[in-house]
Amino acid sequence: MVRRRFRRRLSGALASAALLGAAVHSVPAVAAPDSPPVNSGSADSPAPRTDTPPPAVATIDHIESLTDRELRVFVKSPAMERTVEVRVLLPADQSHPRPTLYMLDGRSAPADSNNWIERGGALNFFADKPINVVFAVGGPAGYYTDWQRPDPVLGNNKWETFLTRELPPLIDRAFDGDGRDAVEGVSMGAEAAMMLAMRSPGTYRAVAAHSGCYAMGSDIGQAQARAVVRTYGGDPDNMFGDQEDPDWLAHDVMMHADGLRGTAIYLSSGSGLPGPFDGPGNPDSQTSVVFGGPLEAAANACTMALADRLDRMRIPATVDFRPVGTHSWPYWAGDLPKAWPTLAAALGVG
Repeated sequence: MVRRRFRRRLSGALASAALLGAAVHSVPAVAAPDSPPVNSGSADSPAPRTDTPPPAVATIDHIESLTDRELRVFVKSPAMERTVEVRVLLPADQSHPRPTLYMLDGRSAPADSNNWIERGGALNFFADKPINVVFAVGGPAGYYTDWQRPDPVLGNNKWETFLTRELPPLIDRAFDGDGRDAVEGVSMGAEAAMMLAMRSPGTYRAVAAHSGCYAMGSDIGQAQARAVVRTYGGDPDNMFGDQEDPDWLAHDVMMHADGLRGTAIYLSSGSGLPGPFDGPGNPDSQTSVVFGGPLEAAANACTMALADRLDRMRIPATVDFRPVGTHSWPYWAGDLPKAWPTLAAALGVG
């Protein structure tokens, strides 16, 4: 009954969302934050078996330097059951501890980089910022979440565990992080960033989300997510189960928006109408208007719905509805400086 009421409430606001388819160093191992304490034994509590292996912890396997500040960091992840690469940009001044910003990619996340680096101008923008910036690498159409089962095409996805439990303590230990974290994402990564912040309150001081949809548990939101997964040959049932599985609702930001209370929030989207970047200078120009326009219009409807939900719940958010702009990287590159004041204030940096 709750699910059906939720579907009806969202169907009008999110109708257009159905269009959304698409150098080596060693460091010590760091345990995941929620590792249980070891029972030392007592008269009433026998000592643990000595042949029980210790719980697996994530470790940094090695680091490759691309420049004096840009690094490829390879993490042995027990959750992902493989070595996972992330890119790290260090600040110019590394003399004291600093916050960390985690950057999530869109649906087409490449296996060897991150589109925030390749197309979003992030390296230049953050070059003078006093923070560590960590870019997720890979995970196309994976939503940076924990899937129920490994997928024959998209592999074993346990991104939520990796990003919220395994990776942060390693980054803080290896790169002098001070425990103040934020997360920022675009398109698929926007929904993922909001899901991570909602599902792990207190993990991130701030979240910025650009051109995403946030109603994973609604009929239309689920259809959109299923379409995204299928574009890369994945089986969406492996993510959150069949259409009636409660796991879909458990990841719905609209339904569980109260989990964002206390987190600084920045949201942005364009109207979908062609703007200054929808011309020959845009690498996406051939598709930005025909496909990117409707996609961004759908994301705009999703963002309006979430902004309204937060407003009614009296959860503060900074929202930028651009009057023009399609679903393409030149606009998201322009979102970086607009989102930064919200992130910087929450992270306590100038």
